[in-house]
Amino acid sequence: MTSLLLRNVTLNGSRTHVLIDKGVFADLKAPETAGADRVIDAHGMALLPPFYNTHTHQAMALLRGYGDDMALFTWLNDRIWPLEAKLTAHDIYVGSKLAILEMIKSGSVLFNDMYWLVEETIRAAEELGVRALVADTVMDRRGTAVLNEAFSRTKRLARNLEGTLIGVTVAPHAVYTAGTDLLKRCANFARDNGLTLHMHLSETAQENADCIKAHGMTPTAYCDSLGLLTEKSVLAHCVHLTDADIEILAKRRSTLSHNPSSNMKLASGVFRSKAVTDAGCRVALGTDGCASNNNVDMREEMKFAALLAKVNFGPEVLPAHQVFDWATRAGADAFGLNAGVIREGAAADALLIRTDNSTRFTPGYNLISDWVYSAQSSSIDTVICNGAVIMEKGHVPGEETIIEEARAAAADLLKRASRT
Repeated sequence: MTSLLLRNVTLNGSRTHVLIDKGVFADLKAPETAGADRVIDAHGMALLPPFYNTHTHQAMALLRGYGDDMALFTWLNDRIWPLEAKLTAHDIYVGSKLAILEMIKSGSVLFNDMYWLVEETIRAAEELGVRALVADTVMDRRGTAVLNEAFSRTKRLARNLEGTLIGVTVAPHAVYTAGTDLLKRCANFARDNGLTLHMHLSETAQENADCIKAHGMTPTAYCDSLGLLTEKSVLAHCVHLTDADIEILAKRRSTLSHNPSSNMKLASGVFRSKAVTDAGCRVALGTDGCASNNNVDMREEMKFAALLAKVNFGPEVLPAHQVFDWATRAGADAFGLNAGVIREGAAADALLIRTDNSTRFTPGYNLISDWVYSAQSSSIDTVICNGAVIMEKGHVPGEETIIEEARAAAADLLKRASRT
C-alpha cells in the first residue's frame, strides 16, 4: 500500500499538507517535504469525507428509465420483477459496474446492496476499488433450495472476504415478501454469524396496513418481535413510522437509511426527519436503485433530504451540517467503520473538491452549506478510498468501456424481454 501526500489542500478553512499512509490519515499537518510514494498538488481544492450509500441495488442501473411514474407495487409487479427475471450474470456484473462508476464520479466510496448473483457485484466492486456490502435478496418466492444455497453462500463469502473492502450482509427483502419463519431464520443467521441485517421497512402505507392486518402489528413492531432489529440492522426507507416505532428503533440502535429521491419519485411518503432526530435514532442516507431514483448521486440525496425535511417540518430542521453527517460519518458508522471523517487514524477515504474558480462555491462563507445546497458532484476532482486514488481529475480508468458495455447489455436485455 503506497503513501500519498496531498499538498496545499484546504482543510477546515486553512491550507495544509495531509499525509496518508497504510490506508489511514497519518498526519493532517504534515511538512510540505514529507516523504511519500506519491504527491498530489491539491491547490484550490477542499478535502472532505466521501459518501457512504447505505441502501441501493447497483445492478438496477441497467433498468434506469424502464419503469417510471407509477406506485411501488405497480412498478414492482408490472415492470421491474418481469424484466429482472431475464437478467443474466453478465447483466448483473455490467449493471453493477455502471452504478459503481457513477457513484465514484459523484463521490461515494461505499454501497450497501441487496440483489442476487452477488459474486458479479463483488467482482465489479473489486475491480473499481470501492467498499461494498452485498447480499442475496431473501424472499419466499425464490424457493427453499435457492434460499438454502443463498445462506450457504453468504457464510462462505463472509469467511473468504474477511480483511478486504467487501463484506456481506443478510437481506430479507421486506415483511411482504418474506414470511415469519424466513424472517426468524434471517435474524438468527445474522446474529450467529455477526453480520449486518439489511431490509426494507415501512416503505409504504400499504405495507403498514397489510402487516397490521396479517400480524396485528406495524412492520417495525413485528420485526422487533422476531429479533430483526439490532444495532447491526440497516433499515431502508422507514417512511411510515409511528411514534412507538420510532421509540423501538431508537432503543435498538438500528440505522434508518433515508432515501428521499426514491421516496418522492414513488410517492411513498415523507420520512419523519424531525421525529427520528429528536428521538435519537441513528440515521444515514441511501439512494435506492437507479430504477427508482434514477441515479446514485448521494450529493443530491443530501439536498433533497434537507429540503424535504424543511418544507414538511420547518426551516430549522435538518441543517446542512447534520445532513452532511448523515451522508458521511453516519453511513460509515452503520457498518462499524472508522471512516467518513477527516481525522488522524481514520480510514483514508476522501474527496478533493475543486472550489477555486467555481460560482457554486463563491463567495464561500460556509463550505458545508455550499456542498449541500449549491454545488454539483461535477466539482469532485479526486476520489480516494482506503488510501488509493480511484478517480483523478474527474476520470475513472476504463469508464468509457464500462458505459459502452452497459449500453450493449441493456439493448440485449430488452431484446430477450420482447421475445416473451
